[in-house]
Amino acid sequence: MIKRISSGGEFEAKIGYCRAVIAGYFVHVSGTVGQGDDVVAQCKSALEIIGAALEDAGASFADVVRVNYYLPDRAEFEPCWPVLAQTFGDNPPAATMIECGLIDPKFRIEIEVTALAPG
Repeated sequence: MIKRISSGGEFEAKIGYCRAVIAGYFVHVSGTVGQGDDVVAQCKSALEIIGAALEDAGASFADVVRVNYYLPDRAEFEPCWPVLAQTFGDNPPAATMIECGLIDPKFRIEIEVTALAPG
């Protein structure tokens, strides 16, 4: 079973992707950037968007088994740690942080997750 979930974002149609895809036993949420003036605000915003996609898939952050963080400056990752710890709480997933360029220099963090699908 494959179910595609669109958030209606302008780039989904332009680039050809979905916010999330339920495939078999997993929910794959696309890399997500957020809005805000700094990395912490963008992290919170991205997590809100991811949380909505998980909810649309019938899942939650408690179901996340894998998270990948992408940042153009690894020094900006540590300020996000309290937000991430609060988000995942007692259900921490496996995680990777990669320092890399993002699609636009205004973005300071991109986050993607994989969660168990409901069922």
